[in-house]
Amino acid sequence: MDLDLALVRAFVATARTLHFGRAAEELNTSQQALSKRMARLEKLLSVRLFERQGGTRLSEAGERFLPAAREALAAGERAIAAVTGAGPVVRIDTWGHLYAPMRTVAEAVQPLGPVRWEPSPGRDWPSVAGALLRGDTDLGFGRVHPLPDGLDAGLTQRLVRLEPVDAVVGPSHPLSAADALRPADLRDSVLWCPAELPRLDFLRRFADEFRILRRHDGPNLGLDHLVRHIRTEPDAFTLFPADAPLPDHAGLRCIPLVEPTPLYAWSLAWRESSRHPQLDTLLRGFTEAGRTRRWLDYTPQRDWLPDTDHPKLAVR
Repeated sequence: MDLDLALVRAFVATARTLHFGRAAEELNTSQQALSKRMARLEKLLSVRLFERQGGTRLSEAGERFLPAAREALAAGERAIAAVTGAGPVVRIDTWGHLYAPMRTVAEAVQPLGPVRWEPSPGRDWPSVAGALLRGDTDLGFGRVHPLPDGLDAGLTQRLVRLEPVDAVVGPSHPLSAADALRPADLRDSVLWCPAELPRLDFLRRFADEFRILRRHDGPNLGLDHLVRHIRTEPDAFTLFPADAPLPDHAGLRCIPLVEPTPLYAWSLAWRESSRHPQLDTLLRGFTEAGRTRRWLDYTPQRDWLPDTDHPKLAVR
């Protein structure tokens, strides 16, 4: 049996969208042509891959076929790259977008030569973990934290950077003139969060640890919206990784936190059963960047990490 990768690609797109119209648009073809491809593939395999009554969903056979179909497409891409010299594409999903995660990735991979990146924004760590397990992406990058119900089972992670965190306040904040602050100094202030607090594991744990009782969260309306409130609310503050770019600095102060210094843990994550051929090279790039830029410096007497981040220190 010869498996046509064009048919496999059509199947994977339809399985991802569960909508023939959207999948056809993604593949730049007509819905009629896509339906014909699915019919040919189902005839070739002698199984029904989709159930079409009451909406489109994968059949049991389709569920079994999907992981291998994704791996077949990835193998095809590697085969083409091997003869064209273009190098394999690395699909990477990032989250924590207000903190500009790709700046760290760019620093680590710059010395590695031409790596073809295909970055995509993930909503949060649970959504990226799902994409990794489904084979929709090769790598995830952001802050990893434990997920309920074993949703991250089968995934491997590597701590690659511990970034000091600053307090960001406006000009009318009573502590705006300080050269440095302790987290405990912020107890009378309001922690402004860039999204719903249950989705922000680091900020929630920080607030709990240092007894920041006044918290304001809501939908993620972007960095400009957050900055505007920090600038105008006299008792508001937020946290920001020290090297992350803040737009429109006018009227804002980024004040280092000390005694202790909170650290934001950035990690790579991947599915061990389908390691990308470039993964070891990329990990070496992060290791070298971490060594030269001291990305993994941690002193328990000086720094603070959430308890859930401590196990990562043993596998750096």
